[in-house]
Amino acid sequence: MRRLILIALALAAAGLPARAAAPLTYDQVVERFKLNNPTVAADLVTIDESRANEITANLRPNPDINLTNDQYEFLHFGPPYRPMANVEVIAGVSYLIERRNKRQLRFQSAREQTSILSSAHQDLLRNLMFTLRAAFVSALQAKSLLALAQANLDYYDKEIAVSRDRFNAGDIAKIDFQRVELQRVQFESDYQSALVNLRTAKIQLLQLLNDRTPVDTFDITGDFDFKQTVLILDELHQQALASRPDLIAALASIEQAHTNNKLAWANGSTDPTVGLATTLNGSPGGSGYSIDFPLRIFDKNQGEKERTALEIQRSERARDAVVAGVYSDVDSAYTAVMSVRGLILTYKSKYLDEAAQVRDTVAFAYQHGGASLLDFLEAQKSYRDTQVAYRNLIASYLNAAAQLNMAVGREVIP
Repeated sequence: MRRLILIALALAAAGLPARAAAPLTYDQVVERFKLNNPTVAADLVTIDESRANEITANLRPNPDINLTNDQYEFLHFGPPYRPMANVEVIAGVSYLIERRNKRQLRFQSAREQTSILSSAHQDLLRNLMFTLRAAFVSALQAKSLLALAQANLDYYDKEIAVSRDRFNAGDIAKIDFQRVELQRVQFESDYQSALVNLRTAKIQLLQLLNDRTPVDTFDITGDFDFKQTVLILDELHQQALASRPDLIAALASIEQAHTNNKLAWANGSTDPTVGLATTLNGSPGGSGYSIDFPLRIFDKNQGEKERTALEIQRSERARDAVVAGVYSDVDSAYTAVMSVRGLILTYKSKYLDEAAQVRDTVAFAYQHGGASLLDFLEAQKSYRDTQVAYRNLIASYLNAAAQLNMAVGREVIP
């Protein structure tokens, strides 16, 4: 009996619609993105690998221990035949001494490489955050257009109801009522398109978050509107030069190039190997030491010295290219923001109110026989087009703001 009850409960639960989770704000989306996105996680591993290379670069050379047996007499033929009678056992230890701070320079270069990769990771986040922000804005835009489509549909249904009453009263012809009713298809199409666009935007967001939440239960929330923000181009330039992670990585690459050049010169120097040895049998006190100096006559690491000097020049030119790109990115994004902002202010101050007034006035006039059917349908279309254009402008502004944030390397427009 208990088993049947459990089965019944399971079947009943399967038939229930999935409960929608609480809508996520943009900050919550960003937090999930940084935790779950596989591209971000994979790039973090490269930083950990670089830190492991720091350990390797900071290791000291291992000492060498050797054991020597000397004075074998295999060619002694006289009696008694004892070839190992005079064998000496010599034990020794040797150690390579690295001069001119080779180990310290290797470690410094490895740490600078980690710093470069850390800045490169921040630059990856900078670019991915723009993609994430664009997907989030696209979802907000789809939600706004869906709400607009629903509002337009509800409003037009009321107009159809009024026209039906007029038709039933004999105030308008059947063909006029059918033309009014036929126009509803456009609003239905807008509504269905908005549903599809919203679902598509949510799927893109879920992909970026590496989230398997069902689309129907996933939702976001945010402010889809225009906010006036004071922007000064020179200040944006300075903030970008101080914040852009790709520029910080380029500067760190120059420092590493100088370190590698110092290391190349250090590696061209001679490192002695000192050793101590003692006999374990034979004459007491049979000990000694040795010092080995490689003769660096032909190989003085000339190639690496030249290559690392050229690497300094290449890194400096790359830095200059990044700086030029910073100015170009900021200028282009700033121009886009200001352009879209001008259009939005015009819509807010004039076109939105005018479109609503024209729609309501013409609808009222048509209901009382003071306007033609063509005027009525045109007013409905103009209102719809104006509202859609305004919401698309809001999305363009938010995307342009995200582009400016990416260009500066920090959030200058929330």
